[in-house]
Amino acid sequence: MLKSMKFMGLCLLLSACTGAGLTVKVSDEVISSDYIGNGAEWDPYDESVAWGVRMSDKDWDILFDRLEVMGMGYVRCMINSPFLYWDAAADSYDRTRNIENLIKILSYCQNNGITVVFGEFNPPVPQMKDSQKWIEMSVDYLNYLVNDLGFTCIKHFVIFNEPDGDWAPVNGDYQLWLSMARRFDAEMSKYPGLKDKVSIAAPDAVVHWVHPETGVDCSQWMKAVAENADDIVGIYDVHAYPGQTEVRNGSYAEKLRHLKSLVPQGKRIILGEAGFKYDKPGDEALLAENTRRAEAHRYAGAADSNMMVYDHFYGLDMALLAMDVMNSGFSGMAVWMLDDGAHSVGDTGVPQNIKVWGFWNILGEEVFGAPEEEEIRPWYYAWSLMCRFFPKGCDILSTSHDAVRGIRTCAAKAVGGGSSISIVNWSSKTYKSVIELPFDMKDARLYVYRDGGFSCDDDGMISASCTGLYGRRIAIEVPAESLVVLTDME
Repeated sequence: MLKSMKFMGLCLLLSACTGAGLTVKVSDEVISSDYIGNGAEWDPYDESVAWGVRMSDKDWDILFDRLEVMGMGYVRCMINSPFLYWDAAADSYDRTRNIENLIKILSYCQNNGITVVFGEFNPPVPQMKDSQKWIEMSVDYLNYLVNDLGFTCIKHFVIFNEPDGDWAPVNGDYQLWLSMARRFDAEMSKYPGLKDKVSIAAPDAVVHWVHPETGVDCSQWMKAVAENADDIVGIYDVHAYPGQTEVRNGSYAEKLRHLKSLVPQGKRIILGEAGFKYDKPGDEALLAENTRRAEAHRYAGAADSNMMVYDHFYGLDMALLAMDVMNSGFSGMAVWMLDDGAHSVGDTGVPQNIKVWGFWNILGEEVFGAPEEEEIRPWYYAWSLMCRFFPKGCDILSTSHDAVRGIRTCAAKAVGGGSSISIVNWSSKTYKSVIELPFDMKDARLYVYRDGGFSCDDDGMISASCTGLYGRRIAIEVPAESLVVLTDME
């Protein structure tokens, strides 16, 4: 049973509210169909072995209860082979080594119909970046998971994490990446049925990054892959770490639309990783506060942590980014990161230098002596709304609204029936809103995520503020600094 956040719920009918007016119109125009889903990066706690801790049954039960509420459609799951199949001391390959956590994650995804993009952050050692031995081990491991163990939830395979970066073994060398991609694809062909189930995801490049030596950016990687490797690429994916200012002012959505325009017809694109970093113009105050908090934290790695995951507004910003993703024609988004317990900075295994990005740290008590870190952070509730009510297989519909600052909207219609409309209001104004629809909503519910303004049911989901809403024209209130979701989906 999840612990509930206990606040006073409000029934937000138009007749009871005051504030500025806002009209939101939902069209029957489909932006993208068969949406893969929203979810999270969920990596198999590779480093917990180095910390001398095994995930307990209680830990897994807590995780599964929380994820049941969230209703993810898509998971990105990446491994570090030195903690798993590669034993550096013995210079040997063992595909069953430390595999228990990975099996737990993939079993959950398999049993719940969650699409998985699986892959490796890096080769076992940097010197193996072009090694045939690594290719053979890596693909054998993939085949073991998919064909031998039956994890057909794995649909796509990442061969290098962020190869455009100067932190990657590839170091932005596109030709090296292309050569390795074709060699990986050829190796996959040797395993009967593997390529029918799994395709390569690429380029896994970072939207904002420009390589300091080559000057090559994500768009150029996208174009090159589309021109030279589309025959082996099943899905396009990029990573997004924008600043708050550029997302809120709409300029980041333009970047996403441009990247979508580069995708060959018939293929789809997802955000393989997504989070906020405050090193962009306009976010100087947030950067300073993030640094201050990380340096004061008992285990956060200041070089790669987002300490705003403890704040209500981070849920608004992640929902806002998801709306841009869906409205730009992308097909899915995984937030970085489900759980602090997954990674240290640089994956060194040092527990005093952890990447704080998650909804919680499930190992807070066992490893860090901080049981309070295992508690749910606020943005989990916002992200649960964006996962559950923009589900796998839905169609994303076009929306429009009055030109007012601080508002973003998105809508979806499920294949099996039901629809959802979400509105983020990051302004200080409360809006009386009228939702105009091209179809009838039936017995719809209104969910509101705002600071100190929602309650949770016994399962841990935000309780509906209003129920029993009907028709093609529905009046609601959109409070200041809130995410609201109107839905008649189950």
